[in-house]
Amino acid sequence: MALIPATILTGFLGSGKTTLLKRVLTEAHGQKIAIIENEFGEENIDNDILVSDTNEQIIQMSNGCICCTIREDLRTTLQTLAAQKRKGELNFDRVVIETTGLADPGPVAQTFFMDDEIAESFLLDSILTLVDAKHSAQQLNDRQEARRQVGFADQIFISKSDLVSQSELEALKHRLAHMNPRAPQKVVHFGDVSLAEVFDLRGFNLNAKLDIDPDFLKEDGHHVHDEHCGHEEDHGHAEHAHHDHHDHEHGEHCNHPSHQAESHGHHHHHDDDVKSFVFRSDKPFDPAKLEDFLGAIVNVYGPRMLRYKGVLNMKGTERKVIFQGVHQLMGSDLGPVWGENEAKLSKMVFIGIDLPKDILLQGLEQCLV
Repeated sequence: MALIPATILTGFLGSGKTTLLKRVLTEAHGQKIAIIENEFGEENIDNDILVSDTNEQIIQMSNGCICCTIREDLRTTLQTLAAQKRKGELNFDRVVIETTGLADPGPVAQTFFMDDEIAESFLLDSILTLVDAKHSAQQLNDRQEARRQVGFADQIFISKSDLVSQSELEALKHRLAHMNPRAPQKVVHFGDVSLAEVFDLRGFNLNAKLDIDPDFLKEDGHHVHDEHCGHEEDHGHAEHAHHDHHDHEHGEHCNHPSHQAESHGHHHHHDDDVKSFVFRSDKPFDPAKLEDFLGAIVNVYGPRMLRYKGVLNMKGTERKVIFQGVHQLMGSDLGPVWGENEAKLSKMVFIGIDLPKDILLQGLEQCLV
């Protein structure tokens, strides 16, 4: 049986998760989707859509979607759903897991890697994070959980943008891109997102489809914020990491609102503890050294490492090596052969909480052949 794709939907209370889910549940899109509510917060999807006083754990909707509340752990619920699908008792194409407003999506994501039974039935597709433009500056300043959710995302949806000025919206996008340069950002209205932007994003696939992270692998660094502003995260180690030409200092080009007077309560985004940084090198890695180093790093800093991903040039293989991880769990896979005229450039991005950038960059440098 084909693996059932799963999507984790995260975001703070009020960010519009429920609006988005209602749309997914009630729209006649022809897909049968099982929604798993991971604990109930203040926003209950079932108040409006479902019969509130039901003891049933799994309810089938008229359009074939399934709603399911978790009263036990996620693993059990996923196993139950997969078993019922196998027996033909339930018919659904994919699963969406909504986490509570304060949840760390890490352990939810890890369930799909660590548990063999789950991995035999489900494929984790992506983590979607909803950010409320109106309240996010405060939430990101005050709550590490909000910053973590941004760091984990494969795709960020910004809701309620009509309630803020254009400059505040730009400052927010800029800040989010510094925390997580991997995740494309999309401004959405009232949960109005096409399903193509929600499903089959393949954020966790360890395969050749690296075009899914459109900005991550671009040579020229066209990020929302890269054209004029080099990453603060990239300064200071250009001599180690053989950086591209676009990593220049914040300078006269950088007239971004969040770099000016912080009058709107926007803290300067470099104060965020969730940060990203990139390592690039045109020298190949020594596989044994790299494995030892990454193993040691993950052992020590795993809880603070949210997402990390890379395409590596390894000594001893003509193929690209693709690796990624969540917290302590790390995996790698052989990708396609390097193209004949393609520069064999290793690129890695790390997103985490107060990670010791210098230790990581110097350590990686020492793993090169």
